[in-house]
Amino acid sequence: MIIETLSTFPDMYASVMGSSMMRIAQEKGILEFKAHDLRDWTHDRHRTTDDDPYGGGDGLVMKCEPIFEAYDDIAGAGPRPTTVFLSPCGEPFTDAVACELSREERLLFVCGHYEGIDERAYALADRVISLGDYVLTSGELASMVVIDAAVRKLPGVLGAETGALGESFADGLLEYPQYTRPATFRGMGVPPVLLSGNHAAVADWRRKQSLERTARLRPDLLEDVDLSAADRAYLKDLGL
Repeated sequence: MIIETLSTFPDMYASVMGSSMMRIAQEKGILEFKAHDLRDWTHDRHRTTDDDPYGGGDGLVMKCEPIFEAYDDIAGAGPRPTTVFLSPCGEPFTDAVACELSREERLLFVCGHYEGIDERAYALADRVISLGDYVLTSGELASMVVIDAAVRKLPGVLGAETGALGESFADGLLEYPQYTRPATFRGMGVPPVLLSGNHAAVADWRRKQSLERTARLRPDLLEDVDLSAADRAYLKDLGL
């Protein structure tokens, strides 16, 4: 998979993309990553990427000309990328969206800064994504979240082949509680079922824990989950 970013602060990616699973994905040859500097497509001595907004107002707006020029050069070098913009106006980012992006051959993230991007640049977007109902200083930060969520779903990135399957939202539910050694710590013990060696009982416990946790913390998620009769009966017994 090829992932590229276009922004005014490409150095922001060095730490995240050079650490942990993102670094391992590149070392394994699963991911090819490149951060492009938008200023490389400017033509004045100040390398200007922003200007005052038409109509007045506070802040600066990112110019569309360097974005279009950069896109033409980047997209022309290899398979056409699926181009993603980050904006509060975009579709909500979910685990399902991360899965869809992970199946793309090549992704290009165009990251805004300041007060936003000239609206004409959005003509290049295949998808516009929002992390939530809040505003960040830069699109770089948002793109890192999306990239991480998508890349870790690629086969071979996580240590275990099924590592991403039991995580929160993978099946629409929040993940069950996790424990590791020691079995007892400061008077707090691990649920006995996890020490039993009974895999069927462990699987049943985990399912019920996911159901209960989701019903208590994120009941809205249950609307889109295909619950079995046993699932519904369990939640009814809990009064949830």
